Amino acid sequence: MDGMTDLDSVLQQAHMVRGSPVSGFGVEGDIWVDLADPAELGQFRAAIAVESLAGSHCMCLGDVRFDVFDPGGERLADVVLHHGATLRWGQWESDAVLVDGLLLLGWLDGHGMPGPMRQFVADRHRAEERTAEKRTWLAAIPAGLDGAADRILALSRTGGAPSPELLAELTDRLRLAFPDPLERVLALLGWYGSGSGRCSGYPVHEGVPGELLRRVPIADLLAGLADSRAGERHDAGAVRHLVGWRTRPHQKRDVAGLPEPLRARLLAHARRSGDSDKQSRAERWLAPSRA
Repeated sequence: MDGMTDLDSVLQQAHMVRGSPVSGFGVEGDIWVDLADPAELGQFRAAIAVESLAGSHCMCLGDVRFDVFDPGGERLADVVLHHGATLRWGQWESDAVLVDGLLLLGWLDGHGMPGPMRQFVADRHRAEERTAEKRTWLAAIPAGLDGAADRILALSRTGGAPSPELLAELTDRLRLAFPDPLERVLALLGWYGSGSGRCSGYPVHEGVPGELLRRVPIADLLAGLADSRAGERHDAGAVRHLVGWRTRPHQKRDVAGLPEPLRARLLAHARRSGDSDKQSRAERWLAPSRA
């Protein structure tokens, strides 16, 4: 059987369903739902209805397993929910797309398993944040790097580091677009201060401006931060660069040589960021010694 109505045909004989969390939902245990009531059975059938085969299998184990039993206690089917969007059933050649994933998540929530809905909402929120971060990062790409965005973004899909050839090309193009080293530094700092702004756990593509800043002499970096055009976004890029993991060949020496007013300014920026990881890194690197 591989038709979209086959599972529903099996469910017409269902008398009981057990929902078991596969992963990711804390201490929630199994739920048992009596489907002897035709109204209850109808709600479950509507919630678990599928519309098409996805043509592929999700690589994870899934979120919730549904074991469906007939009136005699024999198992009729077992299907697994993936990410509030697809179901896996052994009778299908691939995962199947739910007609309304939120309806099934709501059914679970209403029957004592709220975890999948909470996880789905949290995942969707994170996806929206990542989309917004990428949008601001793309908008901050310096002039002169037109056409390179796709190659840089591809690094996050492959997980690879930027090649020396790519970094050399970007460096050359920046020098052409910004002959003045001061303007070039400001462009890079503003770019690195965009996106997620995190010092760790950020998409690979966001590390490219950091790699380019790594090659910038500390004197040029300080001159850029002292310029009247340097603002919050430039400070964000500087904090991210100076307190990150091994971001400069002589990072300890460079940070130690920061003028005290600049050190205090960058530390204050990190403290305002609301990013606990960035704050803790900035405290270690930028806070005055208590010795």
